[in-house]
Amino acid sequence: MVHDRPEDTPSGASHTVLIRPLVDFLRLEAAGGIVLIGATPLALLWANSPWQDTYEELWETSFTVVLGNHGLDLSLREWINDGLMAIFFLVVGLEVKRELVEGELRTASRAALPAVAALGGMVVPALIYAAVNAGTDGMRGWAIPTATDIAMAVGVLSLFGSRIPSALKVFLLALAIADDIGAILIIAVFYADGIQLDALATAAVLLLAAAALRRLGVRAVTAYVALGAAVWLALHQSGVNPTLAGVVFGLLTPARPANGS
Repeated sequence: MVHDRPEDTPSGASHTVLIRPLVDFLRLEAAGGIVLIGATPLALLWANSPWQDTYEELWETSFTVVLGNHGLDLSLREWINDGLMAIFFLVVGLEVKRELVEGELRTASRAALPAVAALGGMVVPALIYAAVNAGTDGMRGWAIPTATDIAMAVGVLSLFGSRIPSALKVFLLALAIADDIGAILIIAVFYADGIQLDALATAAVLLLAAAALRRLGVRAVTAYVALGAAVWLALHQSGVNPTLAGVVFGLLTPARPANGS
């Protein structure tokens, strides 16, 4: 007996018609950029509309993750800013590590350029802000213009696909790493209410353990995932931006297969 394939039935055909365009869209390199650029004006309109209270309520919606007797309760804003952005910087770190080993950033001069650019991109806006707001209460916000919305920049670049030179993409990703580390240091030194040194020390020990595993040639993904999650949690408890965990683990990951090819 011959059975009809799902797509040969009316319901199967309908399912295919609905799903296939979505799958094709998600395969586009520009998909993330299209969603990001499209969502930004909608969010701005919503946040400045008569329904702005519902916008804030959405971001403050609480989600709890429970493991055994322990739980982590964060708002939607925190899960995105601290959780998903850590994954974003992990991916960026992986790309930059590969370029440092065998790509556009393999020489010291090329690797230094994004770091110098990131430093200039933080110092110059801060100096301009300080000059404009000198002697006013607004001086406390001098660090605000030092931040770069690197996710937005990467999203815009992705809209152009292969038309953007790979060297430019690599430069931007490396700049993102340097800028994120700089922003974390600024917040930790000038704005943190209080760093929990015991939690920070725990994160440092876990990072040393991950570095030791890499040195020993351990390539078990589960080991690094577990350590990465533990470092993220320790940094979160310490008061330091936990996206740093994504940056560090991306740079710690071996750029070549085990056989060295």
